[in-house]
Amino acid sequence: MSEAFLTLTGWLSPYYSEIAMTFIATLLVVYGDVVNKHIKRMLTPYPFVFRTLVFVLVCAFGYGAFILFATPFIKQGILLLPSVWRGGVIVAVFLLMGYLAEQRRYI
Repeated sequence: MSEAFLTLTGWLSPYYSEIAMTFIATLLVVYGDVVNKHIKRMLTPYPFVFRTLVFVLVCAFGYGAFILFATPFIKQGILLLPSVWRGGVIVAVFLLMGYLAEQRRYI
């Protein structure tokens, strides 16, 4: 069994940066509407132009910056896992995110 996990880890090892970015992007897709609702609630007393500007800044630059800055930390977290379990944990996290998306009715 550990041989299969090591093989999986070997297949995934060149893609840790992309996997980390995918984790973050998927979580933003699944929970971004919650963040947007909070921002919308905070900005309701302000004029339309200001609300629109803040929304564009948060969605275009805020989420993008979050993905860029958080990706190396997630990658380091992946690398902290023992190599025997790394591939299995990555697959398990993808399955967990699928489950979370299902719970929020995105699938």
